[in-house]
Amino acid sequence: QLQLVESGGGLVQPGGSLRLSCAVSGVTSDAYAIGWFRQAPGKEREGVSCISNRGTKAGYADSVKGRFAVSRDNAKNMVYLQMNSLKPDDTAVYYCAADWNTNPLICYLNSLDRYGYWGQGIQVSVSS
Repeated sequence: QLQLVESGGGLVQPGGSLRLSCAVSGVTSDAYAIGWFRQAPGKEREGVSCISNRGTKAGYADSVKGRFAVSRDNAKNMVYLQMNSLKPDDTAVYYCAADWNTNPLICYLNSLDRYGYWGQGIQVSVSS
């Protein structure tokens, strides 16, 4: 069974950086696209970034473009979200999720219902 586990969250000052990792198990490495989502208190879950099954296509929310970068290492079944120039508005619980999408040219950033498998989430707090 496909499982996802996030790591790398924590507390960081504004302007700082964090790298989130998503470890995927129970599935072959190129059988899925990955989305990163976040949910702040009192807000709906929103798409942050996505990456296609082979890493050839990535997408970003406007709010994080130029600051966040998604990547994956299929040999290790790992997906990463590098977050730079963090702002207090980035504070949220971050989730990685898997979409059974084997098209290397597309990933779906805003279609949460495509993602059938979710990690447990990890807290990212940006505060001075």
